[in-house]
Amino acid sequence: MILKWISLAAYLLLVVVAVILVAQHSILANDVIGIVAQIVAALLMLWARLTFGARSFHAGANPTKGSLVTTGPYRFLRHPIYASILLFTFAAVRSHLTWANFSLALVAAAAVAARIAAEERLLVKQYPEYEAYAARTKRIVPFLL
Repeated sequence: MILKWISLAAYLLLVVVAVILVAQHSILANDVIGIVAQIVAALLMLWARLTFGARSFHAGANPTKGSLVTTGPYRFLRHPIYASILLFTFAAVRSHLTWANFSLALVAAAAVAARIAAEERLLVKQYPEYEAYAARTKRIVPFLL
C-alpha cells in the first residue's frame, strides 16, 4: 500500500512541476533542438499509449489488468511514457534554463524515479515474467539506462 502512496505523491509532484512550467511560459521549447526533442517525446508518448491499449491510467503505481506489454516501444524501454515525460521536461528546461527551472527538472526526474521504483516492485508481484523482461530491457534510455 505504501508503494501506491509513494507513486501518487510522485505523480502529484510531476503535476506541480508541469503547472509551474506552464505558469512561467517555460513548458514549450523555443529552439530547434528543444522543439524536435519535444516532438519526439510526444510521439513516443502517443506510441506507448496506443501500444498499451485501452487499459486505464492509474495515478498510483498499481498495474492494470491484462498481460505484460512488451511490444511497440516497450520492446526497447520498460517505461517509455516516463522517458517521454523526462525528454519533454528537460527539452523545455534546456530552452528556458534558469536555476529554478533546472531544479524543477531534477524534481521531475526524482518523481519519475520514485514512480518507476514503486511500479516495478508491484509489476514483479503481478507478472512473474517481469524480472526476465527487466533483465533484457532498459528502463528509460535504450541500450543505456
